[in-house]
Amino acid sequence: MEKRGWMIVAIILCLIIDSSGRELKVKAKHTHQHHHHIATYNHTLARILVEYASAVYMSDLTELFTWTCSRCDHLTKGFEIIDLIIDVKRCLQAFVGVAKDLNAIVIAFRGTQESSIQNWVEDLYWKQLDIDYPGVDNAMVHHGFYSAYYNTTLRPGVLNAVKEAMDSYGKINIIVTGHSMGGAMAGFCGLDLSLALGKQNVQVMTFGQPRIGNAAFASYYSQVVPNTIRVTNGHDIVPHLPPYYHYFRQKTYHHFPREVWLYNIGLGSLIYTVEKVCDNSGEDPKCSRSVAGNSISDHLTYYGVEMRCETSGTCKIIMDPRISAFVRKDLDGNLVLSRDLSAPNLKLITELDDLGSAL
Repeated sequence: MEKRGWMIVAIILCLIIDSSGRELKVKAKHTHQHHHHIATYNHTLARILVEYASAVYMSDLTELFTWTCSRCDHLTKGFEIIDLIIDVKRCLQAFVGVAKDLNAIVIAFRGTQESSIQNWVEDLYWKQLDIDYPGVDNAMVHHGFYSAYYNTTLRPGVLNAVKEAMDSYGKINIIVTGHSMGGAMAGFCGLDLSLALGKQNVQVMTFGQPRIGNAAFASYYSQVVPNTIRVTNGHDIVPHLPPYYHYFRQKTYHHFPREVWLYNIGLGSLIYTVEKVCDNSGEDPKCSRSVAGNSISDHLTYYGVEMRCETSGTCKIIMDPRISAFVRKDLDGNLVLSRDLSAPNLKLITELDDLGSAL
């Protein structure tokens, strides 16, 4: 019995180690030096960034560009948009601006339109790892998310806006955020900027983000962009996708750290939300992986903030003709709205009024 008991203990220990989701050590080919540390969760910052991740869903480009939309207030009041980038063909949207209260450049990517979430979720069950990530051995990423950032108008638009902001404001911090697929693009953007800017402080915080690469990629990412937080909510289905296959850790999709899991406890009217800071594995079995990821409603609200477009349906753009003076359009019809950084928001709005009078 004693021998059998020790065998049972050994088996249990093996299962615990196997399920701990430890990061794989990878050989990176880049020469960038990064200090390893565990990202610290800041509740106040999360409440601010979730409002930016919500605002980027707005389809009225005039209100978004002038930061006068219904979601462009409260904790984000006073934000100054530099560039608003819209990839019309692929229904993608992002903005870059400066938040003086954070002393940071803020970049936000829009997630999937609500009407297509169900089909998108179904597709993610079948997507496979199909791009070798350049610069690191054995790292593979999701083709669709990778292409949404690297192979569209978003990347050059974001990089140009960041350069403009740094030319005007100096080397201030950079914070990248997004919800759902926007969180996936935010992850790639944070990595891209960290590699390009070296020691520049790049921080990433996403909401309801899906997995975007395998374990080798997740480990590499955590080395390059250690100041990263992924917030997940309750039974949100999207952070569970694409699926994590426990017995194929080197090939399966794997989240990068660090997760903060929001979940409710209590009964009746005595319910309150716990913000659990998870371990640094990216796949903490005691966090969102401890529940069934089967809720779309949990995906659409974070910290009580609505995370979807204000109107359902197909990709929609609303733009006042007066704003055309700030628009650049490429041959495919994609748009970039840019403003002069020397002009404050009040002057920008006055210019719009003047344009309207002239028309």
